[in-house]
Amino acid sequence: MKTKCLIVDDEPLARDLMRHHLQKLENLEIVAECHNAVKALEKLQEHKIDLMFMDIQMPQISGIDFLKTLTNPPKVIVTSAYPEYAINGFELDILDFLLKPVTFERFLKAINKFYQLRQPEAPNLPIPATPEEFVYVKENRKMLKIYLNEILYIEGLSEYVKIYTENRKMVTKASLTNLEGTLPAQEFLRIHKSYIVSLSKIEAFTSSAIDICGKELPIGRSYKSNVLEILNDPKTATTG
Repeated sequence: MKTKCLIVDDEPLARDLMRHHLQKLENLEIVAECHNAVKALEKLQEHKIDLMFMDIQMPQISGIDFLKTLTNPPKVIVTSAYPEYAINGFELDILDFLLKPVTFERFLKAINKFYQLRQPEAPNLPIPATPEEFVYVKENRKMLKIYLNEILYIEGLSEYVKIYTENRKMVTKASLTNLEGTLPAQEFLRIHKSYIVSLSKIEAFTSSAIDICGKELPIGRSYKSNVLEILNDPKTATTG
């Protein structure tokens, strides 16, 4: 039997991305998509929903306030561009908190958590190969699609990050640490408090720096041991 899912988000691009992720797994079925909590309530009354993906900042009533009104809610995975909402969500016993833009790998971890909760003996779902995996990044009120295999490196700038590709750079309001948690660990590496690099884009490295597309990036002292261990592992050479 398929898991019945409901998507609740006022941003069309965010709903598109979540639909894109859900459609990759045959055992998940999207029952409906709603742009606000009022519509979501109607769908919850009409259908048996097993799992709800819900944004927090929405018109009329926030996702958090909406959850407080439900007496018998389905399992809920919260999605938000604002990590500070995570604490409020977990106080309401949500299943997981996904920071936007949600990568497929992070989405899959949340789905595995859902199935482990329902059936502790169930095996983890395999992560399929996704050569064209992408994320959406908000810049100037637009959600821009960025393919992960195009990213060279990411630079942290206080409350913002700069994402560099070969052809452009984008600035979005986010924490480098939170962004790090959404990226596939086998493809990206934190080398400094201010830098995350794509392993497949590294051209050369020394004990103190990494070269990517003609740019020399420093290796932070506290990251040095882990970075050099990974870069000197023969398996890393096959990444990407």
